[in-house]
Amino acid sequence: MSKVYDWFEERLEIQAIVDDITSKYVPPHVNIFYCLGGITLTCFLVQVATGFAMTFYYRPTVTEAFASVQYIMTEANLGWLIRSVHRWSASMMVLMMILHVFRVYLTGGFKKPRELTWITGVVLAVLTVSFGVTGYSLPWDQIGYWAVKIVTGVPEAIPVIGSSLVELLRGSSSVGQSTLTRFYSLHTFVLPLLTAVFMLMHFLMIRKQGISGPL
Repeated sequence: MSKVYDWFEERLEIQAIVDDITSKYVPPHVNIFYCLGGITLTCFLVQVATGFAMTFYYRPTVTEAFASVQYIMTEANLGWLIRSVHRWSASMMVLMMILHVFRVYLTGGFKKPRELTWITGVVLAVLTVSFGVTGYSLPWDQIGYWAVKIVTGVPEAIPVIGSSLVELLRGSSSVGQSTLTRFYSLHTFVLPLLTAVFMLMHFLMIRKQGISGPL
């Protein structure tokens, strides 16, 4: 094992990376409230793992979606646990994100030189809410269906382009298979990819600029 490690160490300088991570200065004012961003990240990773597991059973069609969710809950091995963890960690992620935004705002974390960190954080907050909206529809039960219908109907109030935006979101003039397909694609591919990119940017900037001041 030591030879394998030495081979990687020679090429990647792993120890230097580890030393840089472990020797980073943490200000004395840091407390539990400064962990909210990390908890949000943990919830996201749980979401990715449990969501990926459910893709093996979920069927994104209007005729089979609800039945496939029922199968996950009643027939698939530990399916009930995986879906429950996915659901509750989603709620926890939203809650931790809201608390994190409040903490950053109250400690002035949006001020110079951390403006870009704040902007990426706001984008991540929007993406988090988008996860909730798209994921809520996937069981395609009555609650999910009407939630989609209401949410996608909101842009219709916008002058000139409102109707076009509604059709873009729904995939047609009414809620149906095209809508579910789009929401499923957003929830399982587009949003996770965007979230991963903005999280990387967010944490790299925090790493570079350090933690904001105390309350």
